[in-house]
Amino acid sequence: MKYLVLRPVPPFRLDLTVWALRRRPTNSIDRWDGNTYRRVMVFGDTPAEVSIIQKGSPTSPELRVWVDSAAPKKHVAALVATVEKILGLKIDLTKFYRLAEGDDRLHMLVQRFAGIKPPRFPTVFEALVNAVACQQLSLNVGINVLNRLSAMYGQKAGESSAFPGPTDLSDASVEDLRKLGLSYRKAENILAISRAAITGQRLQDSWMRKYWKVWTTSHSLLAFRNSPESVDGPPNM
Repeated sequence: MKYLVLRPVPPFRLDLTVWALRRRPTNSIDRWDGNTYRRVMVFGDTPAEVSIIQKGSPTSPELRVWVDSAAPKKHVAALVATVEKILGLKIDLTKFYRLAEGDDRLHMLVQRFAGIKPPRFPTVFEALVNAVACQQLSLNVGINVLNRLSAMYGQKAGESSAFPGPTDLSDASVEDLRKLGLSYRKAENILAISRAAITGQRLQDSWMRKYWKVWTTSHSLLAFRNSPESVDGPPNM
């Protein structure tokens, strides 16, 4: 299909936003080659590779979005909504920038990273699995575990894999997930989240009290915080 054009709320920089989204350069789910952001997304039952580049300046940004021809045109609206969500395209940071002018240190950071938007996981399920997998581990280890999970269970588009959805994990066992580097408890809880997502049932309160520590909740909410502990250094300015 011909590329779609999306116009983020300025200022916007794709390189900085993807840097925050990826957290580590080894992330094989959200990929960046220095110019193009790529991710396999699933539309209905069809996985397709999505590629995005930026044209124009940060103050007049334009994104061009290509999708593998396997994706039906009826899913264009879902594609646009997902890209806008992941990359924070509609978020207006004007008030934050104005607030930062009153703090010299914060203002310095804002000037350096102007154009970055707060990205998000496309689904709550993906956010929770990330939180569980990365809990009490370095991000390097956690991201590598998630890479293996996606390679084993995610739907394929060419040589790349989508992040697995709940149904993709329906046949997995605790032992299967342990082979990917997850502890017994983490594997058990990822499968519990998957089952709850499929059935629509709430996770048991006892399970939440037993497992869902403050750290995990914080990680889910602040997974993309711009700090040395959560991301590598930024792209060259």
